Amino acid sequence: MTSSNHSLTPDAAGDIQWLASLSQDFAASLSMPETLDNAIAQIMSYLEVEAASIFLLDPGEATLTCLACAGAVDIRGLTVANGQGIVGRAVSSGQPQLVRDVAADGDFSGAIDALTGFRTRSILCAPLQVKGRKLGALEVINKRAADANFDAGDCQLLQALAGVVSLAIHNARMAEALLEQERMRRDLDLAREIQRGLLPQSPPGFPVCAINLPALEVSGDFYDFFPLPDGRIVWGLGDVSGKGMNAALLMAKTISLFRCLGKREPDIGRLLADLNDEIAETALFGMFVTMVLGTYEPASGAVRLVNAGHQPPLLRQRDGNYVEFAAAGPPLGVLPGMSYEAVALQLDGGRLFVFTDGVTEGLREDGSMLGLAGLQAIFDAHAGAAASDQLAAVADTLQSGGRRLRDDLTLLAIAPPPLLDREFPAESGVLAEVRATLEAALNGVGLAAEAVGELVLAVNEACMNIIQHGYAYAEGQVFRLRLWRDDGMLQVHLLDHGRPARLDDLCPRALDELRPGGLGVHFMRQLSDGIAYLPPPPGYDNLLQISKRLKA
Repeated sequence: MTSSNHSLTPDAAGDIQWLASLSQDFAASLSMPETLDNAIAQIMSYLEVEAASIFLLDPGEATLTCLACAGAVDIRGLTVANGQGIVGRAVSSGQPQLVRDVAADGDFSGAIDALTGFRTRSILCAPLQVKGRKLGALEVINKRAADANFDAGDCQLLQALAGVVSLAIHNARMAEALLEQERMRRDLDLAREIQRGLLPQSPPGFPVCAINLPALEVSGDFYDFFPLPDGRIVWGLGDVSGKGMNAALLMAKTISLFRCLGKREPDIGRLLADLNDEIAETALFGMFVTMVLGTYEPASGAVRLVNAGHQPPLLRQRDGNYVEFAAAGPPLGVLPGMSYEAVALQLDGGRLFVFTDGVTEGLREDGSMLGLAGLQAIFDAHAGAAASDQLAAVADTLQSGGRRLRDDLTLLAIAPPPLLDREFPAESGVLAEVRATLEAALNGVGLAAEAVGELVLAVNEACMNIIQHGYAYAEGQVFRLRLWRDDGMLQVHLLDHGRPARLDDLCPRALDELRPGGLGVHFMRQLSDGIAYLPPPPGYDNLLQISKRLKA
């Protein structure tokens, strides 16, 4: 051990080396208790004192609590007011306190000595702080050597120790905060996966589809749909007030109740009333759920819906006009005992869209709000695409450029599925399979055999154009074929990822150049009742529509 004046002895280098070693030990520890225990044990041994302790400020800086100590008396858990006693004085003043005779110091309390029989003679205490932020104090009591007392050298060394300990405490707290953040992130990831598992995915050919994109890790929006034994499909979409975990938990409860009660209660008005009573019974103050639910009969196209305080659903009729369906009652969970009245409608070639306010209040790339008119414009621009593609186009508009959503985004659509929806490799050898597949899908739709042959021939030529011109026979490419029946027309959609094209780019060939598979745009027009390039849905570069009228 060094002599009493550490700053002047030849062993000062030893003090520096020990401080460096202590710093490395602290750096290797990410646990606050382990950090404090290591610090206090080494300090007591190196300084040859009878007791040592570390007091830390509480978050409100009102009290100091002993979290680590060594010596004859265990004072862990002892709490003193900030500014009280010698420890509190060191913290409040930000200066080290050297008390050679505690009996002469009015701030010293002998309560612990009286209780334990330990005799405190002298105290050396240094504040713990990082960049002016007060953390607590490091205190040592009584030199072990007989008649020895603390001096200025001890004070300097303790101040240096306090700096090392302060950084160790700060780093340990940062590590604990990072670990807590990581734990919370994992919990949120798990919650997000659980939420995703509650939302169904549409099987191929299913007439109901939906998307949900949370603005944060978890969502307060939800949708659900499921078939009943009588052929009807029950569907619903809702939005829980607020955000975060509270909204996510209420979302999970609501969707679970909806799925359970919806399979037992055939009347959707009573179903919504039952949901309202269940949620009102346990909902936290100020929380509620807006919701639209209903049924759909694929065979007849009949829809029944009821609206509890939600955004009005939109029916896009086959002529392009829109009809809204306003709320029939208040949101769920506000007042028990409410009744709700259902509305009946026919799709009749139209499509029903239900959505949350995060859609209409979402921002486009130019910073303007999408609004109802903007939403309808997207639906109109992609009217020839599948309903799922229309929903994807809305999401793509509100997320363009990788922008973060302002609010949860959820949309649900009800529409008759296509008669055919299949992807093919972009190879000339696949054309025979394309023709056979299309012919099979056209069987029974009411199209005369001659008209079937014309439409198949026109589609064959269009597919050849995609393979030859769009992809230039590149390997590994695909195109998609869809067939729709819409308002007396058959619509064939060909979607691809090839070079963006226009009809003017595809010049008809002279008649003497015709060969199998090479009729050109000229004959495509003659064999159909119209061809046009439409705005492609997200994920595709071209959408070619070939139309054929169904004769009365």
